[in-house]
Amino acid sequence: MAGVGQHTNPATGSEQHTNPATAPAPLRFSVLGPVRARRGEALLNTGSPQQRALLAALLLREGRTATAAELIDALWGEEPPSQALAAVRTYASRLRKILDPGILVSESGGYAIRGLGEDALDLAAAQELATEAEKARSAGDLCHARDALTRALALWDGEVLAGVPGPYAEAQRVRLQEWRLQLLETRLDMDLEQGCHAEAVSELTALTAEHPLRERLRELLMLALYRSGRQAEALAVYADTRRLLADELGVDPRPGLRELQQRILQADPGLAAPASPQPEPVAAPVRPAQLPATVPDFTGRASFVTELSQVLASGSEGRVMAVSALAGIGGVGKTTLAVHVAHQARPAFPDGQLYVDLQGAGSRAAEPETVLGAFLRALGTADSAIPDSLQERAALYRSVLDGRRVLVLLDNARDAAQIRPLLPGTEGCAALVTSRVRMVDLAGAHLVDLDVMSPDEALQLFTKIVGEERVASERKAALDVVAACGFLPLAIRIAASRLAARRTWTVSVLAAKLADERRRLDELQAGDLAVKATFELGYGQLEPAQARAFRLLGLADGPDISLAAAAAVLDLPVEDTEDLLEALVDTSLLESAAPGRYRFHDLVRLYARACAERDEWPPSVGAPPAPFGQWGREAAMSRLLDFYLATAAAVYAIERPGDRLVEHLEEIRYPGLSFEDRHTAQDWLYAEANALLAFVQQCAKGALLRRAVDLLWVAKDLAESGANSKQYEVAAVALRDAADAADDPRSRARALTTLTNVHLVAGRFEQADAEARLAMDLARAADDLAPSCWAANDRGIIALYQGRHPEGEAYLKEAIESFRLDRNLAGEASALCNLSRIHLAMGQSTSAVELAQQGIVIYDRLGHALRGANGRYALGLALTGQGRLDAAVDRLTEALEVFRDSRQRLWEGMTLFRLAEAHLVGRRPTQAAALTEQALAVLRGIGGEWRRGNVLTVLGRALSGLGQPGRAEACWQEALGIFEQLGSPEAADVRLLLTPSATV
Repeated sequence: MAGVGQHTNPATGSEQHTNPATAPAPLRFSVLGPVRARRGEALLNTGSPQQRALLAALLLREGRTATAAELIDALWGEEPPSQALAAVRTYASRLRKILDPGILVSESGGYAIRGLGEDALDLAAAQELATEAEKARSAGDLCHARDALTRALALWDGEVLAGVPGPYAEAQRVRLQEWRLQLLETRLDMDLEQGCHAEAVSELTALTAEHPLRERLRELLMLALYRSGRQAEALAVYADTRRLLADELGVDPRPGLRELQQRILQADPGLAAPASPQPEPVAAPVRPAQLPATVPDFTGRASFVTELSQVLASGSEGRVMAVSALAGIGGVGKTTLAVHVAHQARPAFPDGQLYVDLQGAGSRAAEPETVLGAFLRALGTADSAIPDSLQERAALYRSVLDGRRVLVLLDNARDAAQIRPLLPGTEGCAALVTSRVRMVDLAGAHLVDLDVMSPDEALQLFTKIVGEERVASERKAALDVVAACGFLPLAIRIAASRLAARRTWTVSVLAAKLADERRRLDELQAGDLAVKATFELGYGQLEPAQARAFRLLGLADGPDISLAAAAAVLDLPVEDTEDLLEALVDTSLLESAAPGRYRFHDLVRLYARACAERDEWPPSVGAPPAPFGQWGREAAMSRLLDFYLATAAAVYAIERPGDRLVEHLEEIRYPGLSFEDRHTAQDWLYAEANALLAFVQQCAKGALLRRAVDLLWVAKDLAESGANSKQYEVAAVALRDAADAADDPRSRARALTTLTNVHLVAGRFEQADAEARLAMDLARAADDLAPSCWAANDRGIIALYQGRHPEGEAYLKEAIESFRLDRNLAGEASALCNLSRIHLAMGQSTSAVELAQQGIVIYDRLGHALRGANGRYALGLALTGQGRLDAAVDRLTEALEVFRDSRQRLWEGMTLFRLAEAHLVGRRPTQAAALTEQALAVLRGIGGEWRRGNVLTVLGRALSGLGQPGRAEACWQEALGIFEQLGSPEAADVRLLLTPSATV
């Protein structure tokens, strides 16, 4: 028996003595599962079931005294043993020995447990969290309320009072289980309020199967389905519920359920809500702080600062979501003013500030869906939870912001259409927009037109940068300078920065130089004259190395550039590059977007490119000697392309060890980065995605084309993740068109291979097959083995999807031979696993298992975790076909973990679907239904309609197994519509399911 100062090791049952000089760890008790007592992390021996029943009865009385008679009744009910009182006293004595002194007290012939620490009992902690959630919800803070309820529900650990006998324990079990369901319903209700429909459908499907007569759960499921665009299923839930209640209880649904059915039939606008889920709650709220640094010498604009601050304050006070749109010409100081105001408003937006340069004045304005993806990640959303379509991302974004006070700064917008999806849409948030155009078509926006500075403001800004002493004696010359700058803040800042760096110059010298520059540029339009004159002055005073960096860094498209990529452009060490870039930041010709990342103002970028065209001469007879040993724009672009290709190839290689594609890439001269692990490699790829994909399109020409195609190929994870699929497809189409125009069979074959993968991911199998067929022909003509191998592999899997199994087998055998010829073990493993699936579809499950195992052996030998997951996926399917369901679920679960870890949304969703199939074969329809719902949620916007149709078919089977025929039929009808539109053979199978005599 464990006594005071002792505890029992749960692993060995042996007693361990504590050091009496050390304060004992606090006691903690659990009743929302097995009854347990712990001291710190050590589990205490609470004795027999009856002794645990006594402990539970005392804990559940929350410090109140229980008489001996009450305890006897609690443990044995109406038929206690003859020695019941003695037994109670014995149990109490034993419990007292393992608890701290004074915890279990005797009082008035009974017992009580008192003096427990805060949150010592899991039930008390759950009650406290539930109260906290109720208060937060009443205050309108749904995010906090949901988080509190989620933490409360997490305290349950299986069956309440598990293994504890007695009528009291049974009554408490029922009470606490009912309370848990009420908390679940409340949390699910808040889920729907915040747009978590897809996630809620999965959970509600499982809960309604577990509690089929609980109408509130059915009501929530109907609403979740309706808001997810699944009206037929929502109505079918009502029909199934009505039939079940009539059969089981002889009653009709309650009025609330009937009213909801009528509102769904009438498409009541009041039921509408964003149809996107929120990310899973994180341990601590993510509070982005993305605002660029404000300038320390901000000057003037006092009336605008006051006006904008008042508008933002109206949003932070929760009256309405505030939108201010600030318009003005380039260089007038829109961004500087907006950033300054945003920094002043930060205390009013404690949940964070988001910032993006929308590049609206450039040739490639940022796509709203790309920006939303970045914002969602900044707000704590996992890549796997980010949907693909613009509408769904916008809805998810608004849901994530609901209940938060966040300021969004949308800089350099193209037009109102670009920014509408980026607006928070909820009270408590605010958006500040800058643009060169007035947002007259942005409903509800407070419009502000920003003109050039007044002469006094301009002079004040100039003085702050240059210094009062230098300006005071030459006030007229200073006024000439700011006038020559057109009173534009950008021009004034550049000119003043130049003067501040030239201590030997006077203000008059600067004024004279600006006048000279204006004469040189007098052919320019008046609106651009002052800025470009200032650029000329600033550029002309740069050191040669700085001027070269300025010219070359402006060449690459993309929102910004990393320090490592800039070093490649300049062909310099990173340390030297950073010195040059920071010097350009000091002159206001370059901006520091974030640590290690830099960007140009769009006007400055255009000017930098003009300088490159003018000053980066091509090598020719009689040309001046080339500084730094490199000539021109082409060399800089080539180095950057080499850097991106080498680094993306390193990412590909670390994720796909043994894959020889990296040995078939175009030769490069400039090195890239190396990585210690695949997570760091993935982080680089996704961080560079926007810049990399923009640059790929820019390189779709001439000598850069082949390397650009290879770069897109080794960056294929960007297509399969879902986060950058649209940008990737745009780049793939651009390269395909460029390769066609160049009539280069090698480039065409490889570009078509990347496009085949795009179509496969999207479920466009006919297009994928057409591209792969042409890629095979072109690869053979070019004697290019790599695309020939992969195109054959792709055609095999396409044939599987289209039901052309003998053809698929032939293609995959050809792929295996080609990969072996190339000594590409990873490619061979891929084709073996795909061939496994063909054999399974042809009824050859034994060979299917063997082929998948052969592939896995290769993958594991190579240390190929990601594609090893594809092998386990194939093996899981084959094992399901053999009826070895436990092994199948194990393999598929292993694959699922890797896909999630690798941000592979397509494969994550498909693995959830295959797990559902395995559970359905094992006659576990509840698990199957929940998994298919999760698959539908993950596959939103990726994978295509054919895959969705297959998931819906399996969901219908699971629902039929749960006794929900109406909803099952709705799923099958939707699947049938998809398959008929696609002309897929699966339509015949679904028609059979819809016949009255069908058996599932």
